[in-house]
Amino acid sequence: STSTSMANECLASLGLSGPKIEETMRNKDLTERLVALVRCAKDKLGSKELSKVQGNLIYHTGTKLKKQAFAGHELIVNHIINGDLATEAQVTAACDFCLKQIGSGDLDAFKAACGIGVSITPEDIERAVEEVINKHKQELLAQRYAFGMNKLLGEARSNLKWADGKQVKCEFEVQILHLLGPKTDADRAGNANASSVAKQPAARGKPAAVAAAANGNAEVFREDTRSLADQMISGDAAKFHKPGENYLTDGYVMTPRTRFLLGRHLKQTGGKVFTRFPPEPNGILHIGHAKAINFNFGYARAHNGHCYLRYDDTNPEKEEEKFFVAIRDIVEWLGYTPYKVTYASDNFDQLYEWAESLIMRGKAYVCHQSPDQLKGHNPPPSPWRDRPAEESLQLFRAMRAGMYAEGEACLRMRLTMEDSKQDPVAYRIKYARHHRTGSKWCIYPTYDYTHCLCDSIENITHSLCTKEFQNRRSSYYWLCNALDLYCPVQWEYGRLNVCNTVMSKRKILNLVQKKAVADWDDPRLFTLTALRRRGVPPEAVNLFAAKVGVTMASAYIDPSLLDACTREILNTSAPRTMVVLDPLKVTIVEGLDAVKSAALTVPDYPASPERGSHSIASFSASSGVLYLEREDFRDGGKAGAGAGFKRLTEDQPVGLKHANVAIAVRQVVRDAAGQVSELRVACLPLDSLPAKPKCFVHWVADPVQVEVRLYEQLFTMKNPEEHPDGLIAAMNPNSLSVKPGALADRYLLTAAAIQRHLQFERLGYFYLDQDSSPPGRLIFNRTVTLKEDVGK
Repeated sequence: STSTSMANECLASLGLSGPKIEETMRNKDLTERLVALVRCAKDKLGSKELSKVQGNLIYHTGTKLKKQAFAGHELIVNHIINGDLATEAQVTAACDFCLKQIGSGDLDAFKAACGIGVSITPEDIERAVEEVINKHKQELLAQRYAFGMNKLLGEARSNLKWADGKQVKCEFEVQILHLLGPKTDADRAGNANASSVAKQPAARGKPAAVAAAANGNAEVFREDTRSLADQMISGDAAKFHKPGENYLTDGYVMTPRTRFLLGRHLKQTGGKVFTRFPPEPNGILHIGHAKAINFNFGYARAHNGHCYLRYDDTNPEKEEEKFFVAIRDIVEWLGYTPYKVTYASDNFDQLYEWAESLIMRGKAYVCHQSPDQLKGHNPPPSPWRDRPAEESLQLFRAMRAGMYAEGEACLRMRLTMEDSKQDPVAYRIKYARHHRTGSKWCIYPTYDYTHCLCDSIENITHSLCTKEFQNRRSSYYWLCNALDLYCPVQWEYGRLNVCNTVMSKRKILNLVQKKAVADWDDPRLFTLTALRRRGVPPEAVNLFAAKVGVTMASAYIDPSLLDACTREILNTSAPRTMVVLDPLKVTIVEGLDAVKSAALTVPDYPASPERGSHSIASFSASSGVLYLEREDFRDGGKAGAGAGFKRLTEDQPVGLKHANVAIAVRQVVRDAAGQVSELRVACLPLDSLPAKPKCFVHWVADPVQVEVRLYEQLFTMKNPEEHPDGLIAAMNPNSLSVKPGALADRYLLTAAAIQRHLQFERLGYFYLDQDSSPPGRLIFNRTVTLKEDVGK
């Protein structure tokens, strides 16, 4: 490592001030690069000192030249010292060349790429700037200084790639002043207004969707949401490398064999993008996985590539067949077809061979520390770290032969990870039957060992994972390179978290085991099987993933965002029907002949009647008996109901949807307890009333009984894990209400089996539950409420 005094001396020779030296030295990697560059420059200069220009360019080199391309630093320094590289633009181009042409000895190509030998005169600059201004002259004269000057200057600079940037800017400002004259008060006022508008972002540092959802405005950003396909080719995803250009990625490690391995990789893949979605089959996928599925499959689809579904089945104790089936089912439900379905266990033989090779290369050893000793961030160093390779190989084979008990031995890799954790475990002993390999193995590879090697085997170009795996990136690259294998690039993205729920498989399993929820598909959970059972369509889940966005920052999202996405999809896909949850009997004793037809035709989509209709029984066919929602009637007349109540009272009529009539109360019938048990009413044609009713309510006649389950948020806290008494104590006691005596239009006995998504008018969107057994018993789950306040 570089001593502090030597670093100070080298940085000072670049012309850096004291504060700038202190700031730079806080970045250890940059400091070491700059020291190496200065030493190289001094070797070339001998007793001479660096000029100010040379110092600036060498500092610029240190900030631009990536670690994997640093072998080209001597070439760049040579051309800075001899004056060939005279501008920051040329140095940036030189750094880029060294990265993209690692190991290239083509000096002519280097000079061409950096503009060496290209002469730009002041006349050239004047002429190029004049051409750009003339091109936009009419807009400039019309908009004056409100025109996008930075964009215009950028266009001029792009036409003068190797010109000095300051000279171009100076010439540009002179010509603009000559054309428009000095800024007027009107010019300055216009810029101030534009500036104030520009300084009003929706939410600093957050995608619009996240900001809106966090503020409870889950609908306001709908028009601004880019499609998932658009996000796969722009934003953070646009920074991803092209296949075969892995070395352009920050932190990617180059070895002498990297170029050869990348070339072979390109031949095997045909230059296509390959991603993978690698779930552990030890639980059901949740809403966070929806982002991962969309990202991995979506990125591959957007680039005409392929995505594997690979089961990470390396922990036989927790894996069950039902999870394998459910995971694939959900992936396909979301609209994605895997390129291939693979298993980590497909590669167990190869992984074992590589483990032996790793031992013989001196990069792995058998350790006897107990699992408890290995826990935590800073476990004690292993006393077996320096064990001879031959001895470790013999012991590793003994592990495979079943000569050790669980926890008595493990295989560890010799490396230090980003979080300073040393020597991660590669293999551990587990006497458990594997669902695919049976009892063949009693040692199983860990995630840290398996994941990158399976990625390499499958020629994955972009290994996309959530940010909690960022500190494992070093072991990922180290292991591939230690075995001289093709090394993919690991890219991390922000984890998706949803408020008022839990998504940990372990915690959901705990809720299931304690009967706090029915199962993994309980509609109150945010597992994808639960959301599907609740009736959330896959298009809404994918829209939700798109609205959250492909961001590298982790996000906590309010469930109202998913509700908004669900409404957006179901509003145009769920036909309307009428269902009464808490029925109140109504008998027409006057004016029954106002509706003569025994059936009424009701549009499935009132705003688009051409999309279809259905027939419902009218009350004339049921001897004048119909049913309203109990809450749509209030005792005590308008005075007792309150000024804001617009539905039925003893002295206020109400309209009946789709029937073109209103009803007015003539008699209120009560039971022995004094509760309203029936209303006897008059039926009045709308055209006979002095004024249109203030409200129209839903109703049913000659109905069929159904069960309706109303779901609310499972937990009362945004982060239920913070409850001092545990998850169970944080549960919402009203998260499920069952209406076993709800009444529905009889046509649903046949229609519900065909159309599972429905909008119950004025109530919300509902979905036919799997517990139903049509045509006899129908059960509906409330997917999401309507936006409107049904109390109006």
